[in-house]
Amino acid sequence: MTETTLVIPQAKAAPAPPPAYSGRDPARLQAAAEAFEAMFLAEMLTHAGLGQTPEMFGGGVGEDAFSGFLVREQANLMAAQGGIGLAESLVRALAARERVE
Repeated sequence: MTETTLVIPQAKAAPAPPPAYSGRDPARLQAAAEAFEAMFLAEMLTHAGLGQTPEMFGGGVGEDAFSGFLVREQANLMAAQGGIGLAESLVRALAARERVE
């Protein structure tokens, strides 16, 4: 009789979370604020109907699958170009709180 063994890959430890913001890297704070603004804008654009195809011109399942990518990329571009000022407000508020300014 042949024995079979079950090979189970060794579980890797979860990566360590990034260190808390210490006020020493304003570029990192700015990048995080812009990422948050982009996420916020993507949600707003999605709920506003951006990326939805009108019924009479329906693009099918494929279009539905990729419309979210388009909305997220548009939101990223909006945030990178100044967006609605949310990132700037977040940076100012957090910098004042951490006394970074």
